[in-house]
Amino acid sequence: MAFRDLREFIAALEKTGDLVRIKKEVDWDVEAGAVSRRVFEQSGPCLWFERVKDYPEGFTLLNGPVGTWRRVAIALGLAPDTPVREIYREYEKRLENRIKPRIVDRSEAPCKENVLLGDEVDLYRLPAPMLHEGDGGRYIGTWDIVVCQDPETGWTNWGMYRFMVHNKNFLAGWPQATSQLALIMKEKYLPQNKAMPVALVIGAEPVCHMVATAPVRPGEDEAEVAGALRGEPVDLVKCETSDLLVPAHAEIVIEGEIPADIIVPDGPFGEYPGYRSGTMAEGVAFRVKAITYRNNPILTMTTLGVPPDDSSIAASLTAAVGMKKGLERRGVPVTDVYVPPEGVTHLVIVGVREGGTRVTRKVLDFFTARRVMVNKVIVVDQDVDVFNMGQVLHAFATKCHPGRGMLVDYHEGRANALTPCYSAEERRRLKGAFVAFDATWPEEWPREVIPVRASFQDIYSPTTREKVLARWQEYGLT
Repeated sequence: MAFRDLREFIAALEKTGDLVRIKKEVDWDVEAGAVSRRVFEQSGPCLWFERVKDYPEGFTLLNGPVGTWRRVAIALGLAPDTPVREIYREYEKRLENRIKPRIVDRSEAPCKENVLLGDEVDLYRLPAPMLHEGDGGRYIGTWDIVVCQDPETGWTNWGMYRFMVHNKNFLAGWPQATSQLALIMKEKYLPQNKAMPVALVIGAEPVCHMVATAPVRPGEDEAEVAGALRGEPVDLVKCETSDLLVPAHAEIVIEGEIPADIIVPDGPFGEYPGYRSGTMAEGVAFRVKAITYRNNPILTMTTLGVPPDDSSIAASLTAAVGMKKGLERRGVPVTDVYVPPEGVTHLVIVGVREGGTRVTRKVLDFFTARRVMVNKVIVVDQDVDVFNMGQVLHAFATKCHPGRGMLVDYHEGRANALTPCYSAEERRRLKGAFVAFDATWPEEWPREVIPVRASFQDIYSPTTREKVLARWQEYGLT
């Protein structure tokens, strides 16, 4: 069952015990962020701050819609205790049947219940939080969907980028240079000195937000992907000040444009890799032209930092499935791909049917050819469960040769500027190292020389295993 909007999802979380309503007044200035960060680090519930200091009743904050695998399962209409492996499988299966969005009239769009235009536009009317001490300002865009469009092809892109309140009419943002938004801006708008229409969507149905984190290829429609995952169309409505289409049941939509000739300071910010991003940087300016919102709007946020949080959980799912498809297209004999949330998309585990240096090299070449955040890959044999980090660590420790088992490449222009271990110069030039750890048995080794793993499944005969399992309860074991 698809949720029509965020509010239906909140009701579902409350039924399963995955939501806590905080009725005590909480300060938007750091306090709400600090509470949220600690709860993330305890893998705790979604938090709904119902009374925000300095704001009228009904203007609320919601942190961590999909900050645990339980909440991801609920968002997809699955049982809360669905194993991660099954969530991955269901996500991948649903992607095969894309569903086109439904365009609705503004009278059918709750996000149009309140419309601010012209002099009425004031970002401070919304309770944007100061999430971390040391942030450059109040970030209204963290768990958001940023909508833009290629003016030549008409392709609409959804992405998730941070945006900070600069003043009542301007936001400051920092989309990475390798992001789709930045590429469209650089290639299609800047050469013509044109402003790029943009809409920032807050508080849509959670699957739409997860899709905004997905590495969907240029030309593919994220709204259709969201429809596939929901099993029914996403309702979209036209913006007030542009032709962009946005989720009609969103809580808040901020419309505007990114001028070609304005730079504003952005950051620093406590970012998704788990570290403060650095110093204040030159960011893009977002001139706000309209704000529309539902009655009693709920501003969604995610207090990014050391995982787990919404970003690391959602990206674990959306990135891994795309990577698996890409590796298959490259001819890699891939069995599974897992992006552990603790690795904040910098680490990927790839399982293969046949291992060895040749296959590991193909895996590394796939990642270095793409604009991805990944810089470390562990390749394991098919007898290793990629979702079991204990098994992965054991394979890495015992199979990865310290001399020939590490393949390293260096590239410029495609690295992730937010990788903490890169130097300031490497981040500036988007230059970095990419490494694949070959934790598989060499393909040239005869089968008889491969060591037998000393596990119940591998070192005992089927006869012994069957005997032991048949008598298990007789031993007094459960």
